[in-house]
Amino acid sequence: MKRKIMEKLLEWRYETKNRMPMLLYGARQVGKTYAMHELGSQAFKNTVYINFEADRTIGDFFQSDIHADSIVRLLEKYFHTEIIPDETLIIFDEVQMCERALTSLKYFAEESPEYHVIAAGSLLGIALNRSTYSFPVGKVRMLTMYPMDFEEYLWARGKELLADVIREHFEKDQVMAQNLHQEALAEYYNYCIVGGMPAAVQAEIAGQATLSQEEIRQMLLDSYIADMTKYAASDETVKIFAAYDSLPSQLARDSKKFQYKLIKSGARSSQYGDSIDWLIRAGIVNKCTRCTQGFMPPAAFQDLSAFKLYYSDTGIMSARIRMTLERLMSSESERFRGIFAENYVACALKANGHELFYWESDGKAEVDFLIIRDDHVIPVECKAGDHVRAKSLMVYKEKYDPIYSIRISTRNFGMAAGVKSVPLYAAYCI
Repeated sequence: MKRKIMEKLLEWRYETKNRMPMLLYGARQVGKTYAMHELGSQAFKNTVYINFEADRTIGDFFQSDIHADSIVRLLEKYFHTEIIPDETLIIFDEVQMCERALTSLKYFAEESPEYHVIAAGSLLGIALNRSTYSFPVGKVRMLTMYPMDFEEYLWARGKELLADVIREHFEKDQVMAQNLHQEALAEYYNYCIVGGMPAAVQAEIAGQATLSQEEIRQMLLDSYIADMTKYAASDETVKIFAAYDSLPSQLARDSKKFQYKLIKSGARSSQYGDSIDWLIRAGIVNKCTRCTQGFMPPAAFQDLSAFKLYYSDTGIMSARIRMTLERLMSSESERFRGIFAENYVACALKANGHELFYWESDGKAEVDFLIIRDDHVIPVECKAGDHVRAKSLMVYKEKYDPIYSIRISTRNFGMAAGVKSVPLYAAYCI
């Protein structure tokens, strides 16, 4: 399936100056291994693939000399193949399982930049937080891969033309034909349930797959939970799961600010701060921090003690709360549509490189997101339906006079009174 990250990987492949090894971050099962193999098949004559989790033996060979030339000779002997600069892609997968392999990237950058080396790991953010790792600071390029966004989902479903039309109307603030608008909304609601994990999307497209996308989403959720047990310290595992398990109740509140008391009565940040940090580093949740002002840069006005947590994928979210498309579209689920809409927008903004902030003023007004565009702070309000009156957005506009605001809802495209109307399905354009 077509992934946007391939464009950046291909740019790295054809760099001729100051090329460094590539380090690919991302949660489990977002498609990192697929992307690396796809890069190899598209842009190289051959690929040498090492999975340090599946093959522990080769990791033992990295315990001695990890200079670039020594590693290349080792791999040639191990795989009985010749590694040719600019023709061979070397892949280190699940590199967090071999500390010395990660450290060796430094020597590839310093001694042999002619070799193309790309490394990835499902819980790399967790592993690199350990003091034992010698991270090659300044010697690697880093990219983060996210679940498929809605545009990639449309591509996978053979609706490239619809995706292009959406982007065109976003750029022009032009009303889209009603039949296309309704089709795109229907696809959006389906995406809320399926999510962007490639295996779930693939099962959804196949239709008659051995495992349904519902079963696959549950398996992915179970694998996340298993990681908490496998890769966290035993005394921390219970707290990590408790924090993660509180997300549905956190998001169901009118104010979605994370409340420790919803984890456990009497819980404090000092007890669960590390557990929440683990979930963020693992890519399982996205953090959105409160800003007290609407000035540039938002990071200078953030309140680190107040934040929201969103699922990193709506499909994992729907599996966790056992939401179906039929139930989501029912008249009783208006509140859940709001929860999914906000979580979906958080994922879309994060995938587009936006740092997640929200604005709150003394508990009286709250704007869902703040983003930076053309060196300006832009408030983003998210609505699940077409009732778009937003008192908080008006308060923000009166106070900070942004060059324009964005309102995401089920309404069609348009621009009026300084508010850019963006349908939910077009959040990937922001």
